[in-house]
Amino acid sequence: MLGVLMAAAAFAITSPAFTNNGNIPPKYTCDAGAQNPSPALAWKEAPAGTKSFVLIMHDPDAPLAGGFTHWVLFDIPASTTGLPEAFQPGSIGVSGNSGFRRAGYGGPCPPSGEHHYHFMLSALDTPSLGLATGATKADVEKAMQGHVLGTTELVGLYQRQPK
Repeated sequence: MLGVLMAAAAFAITSPAFTNNGNIPPKYTCDAGAQNPSPALAWKEAPAGTKSFVLIMHDPDAPLAGGFTHWVLFDIPASTTGLPEAFQPGSIGVSGNSGFRRAGYGGPCPPSGEHHYHFMLSALDTPSLGLATGATKADVEKAMQGHVLGTTELVGLYQRQPK
């Protein structure tokens, strides 16, 4: 009997709104006005032993030192396999504060040029980081140390169009 080789499962995050290294549609940016919903996200093949997830959306191209954080969400239950479009803080996990100093998603709004928006999803070996709503990216990253089982990333690009 011939054995069948199976490829190792790969932890991955995707979005139906854009491909990796593809353009984020304006609908999910500040150019959409007040609505500015988050794109839907999906992930699969979390590492064995995953007890929760952390999602951080960060723009390293922002002119501020260290870039700009657009979304922080942690203590996402291990049973979760994605987030819906227009995700609302409080519905899943715990929302941290973005660079906008508020909970929830804040879409791309680059002052100039094309920016790269990294949606980083980390699988953790703990069900909770023990942080309160409003924790910052730095707080979350510090609490994650020693608990990361794996990380996957989806990168979206955006450049504002002249009006």
